Amino acid sequence: MSSQDCIRFAGYAAIFDARDASGDIIRRGAFAKTLKDRTTGLPLLWQHRPDTMIGTIDTIDEDLRGLRVIAKLTDTGSWAAAMLVKGIIDGLSFGYRAREFDRKQATRELFEIDLFEVSLVSHPLQHAARVHLVV
Repeated sequence: MSSQDCIRFAGYAAIFDARDASGDIIRRGAFAKTLKDRTTGLPLLWQHRPDTMIGTIDTIDEDLRGLRVIAKLTDTGSWAAAMLVKGIIDGLSFGYRAREFDRKQATRELFEIDLFEVSLVSHPLQHAARVHLVV
């Protein structure tokens, strides 16, 4: 895959105000500080594997729905690009540390999150965290 025919995608790595499979609920504004303070780019990983960087994040920000990501796959991610284009994989997720949260029984509300990476995944904890456009 050359730089002229790189695969780009857009999607949501997190959805606000919806419980994920682990019981976490991310609240609006949870990523604001980490995005504002970030001085380096975020890696795009395959299945959260730190040794498998498959691309770069071009844009990442919060909107009313969640954490919106626009990314492109690099040459080393060409097999991932093929899976994405064919619709075999479309899940998104992110690696993080919870900074501010409130735990209520089996639910944890996340109010501030340190973001480490975004990953293309087979099974996101937040079912609606998906790629919605591939070009």
